[in-house]
Amino acid sequence: MKTNKSIKTIAALLISSVAATDINGQTVAKAQNPFTLVYEGAIVKNEKGKVNIHPVKYKLNGIEIAANVYTPAGYDSLKHYPAVVVAHPNGGIKEQTAGLYAQHLAEAGYITIAADAAYQGASGGFPRHTDKPASRVEDVHGMADYITSYAGVDANRLGGLGICGGGGYSLKAAQSDKRFKAVATLSMFNSGEVRRNGFQNAQLNTIQDRLKQASDARAQEAAGGKIVYAGVASISDDEIAKTKTDLYREGYEYYYRTHAHPNSTFLYTMSSLLDLMTWDAATNMDLINQPLLMIAGSKADTKYMTDEAFAKATNAKNKELFVLDGATHIQTYWKQEYVSQALNKLVQFYQTNL
Repeated sequence: MKTNKSIKTIAALLISSVAATDINGQTVAKAQNPFTLVYEGAIVKNEKGKVNIHPVKYKLNGIEIAANVYTPAGYDSLKHYPAVVVAHPNGGIKEQTAGLYAQHLAEAGYITIAADAAYQGASGGFPRHTDKPASRVEDVHGMADYITSYAGVDANRLGGLGICGGGGYSLKAAQSDKRFKAVATLSMFNSGEVRRNGFQNAQLNTIQDRLKQASDARAQEAAGGKIVYAGVASISDDEIAKTKTDLYREGYEYYYRTHAHPNSTFLYTMSSLLDLMTWDAATNMDLINQPLLMIAGSKADTKYMTDEAFAKATNAKNKELFVLDGATHIQTYWKQEYVSQALNKLVQFYQTNL
């Protein structure tokens, strides 16, 4: 018994334990999860006959990428399954909402992959928290590279799903990568537009000043100096409460309270703005000729970005804008009512087009 107890104690120390509080401030007990997943209903162990999770690593342009592959119940490597690549939000990682949607899509019969972006999460790359669009788009291509060679995947039935910032990068990837036979976004966030113009175009008057800051940060890095970071490393409850926009207030609650994970952060290198501010997810949308589904909440203060990109997708096949009535941006990440609606629509979309 002593030996068994000691083993359990050591195992408990090795497992990441995640605690959280709900939006009312009440503590929500999160079971210790060997895969460090922080979403509701997450897999805690692999069982025969059920959806299983497989942590994997692979190299992308010399950088080690950490990913989770989800396989459907009764998975047989000799059979052929459609697959879906899931790109995580800005500041997010594979253990949060990307994992939630990947797991549920696996429950619907798809082999799915959610990977941490290069320079972020558990993936390699330095400087840490580099957030350049070209890299994030390459991450989407890289997930496609890996999953289309995974045992049992039918490479001719590959779909894409991008959430928040991952949605913008998935749109850009699908413009050129025709391995994606269908592409969907959830609460799409146009990272370039927001970093350039400010959220809801609130920083149009400071574009040149911010470009100068990014240029100075790049010069400092090149000279071997300290890396300058933008964004939020931590935040108090009072600061969260005073945040006016739903996106950021609810985002802080999600990432720093209810679904916190040590690998998730709102930080990014200041020098990344040199690339972010000259990039836009909604350019060349006419290159998407695949079926397109874009999902957004009716109350999302980010919905204008989905509307802009959707209107420009003039050559998309069977395109559809699906609105979740009453949902804000962050609520689509976790609130069961909206997650269920989004998933039902996604499954219908992929079943029709893959």
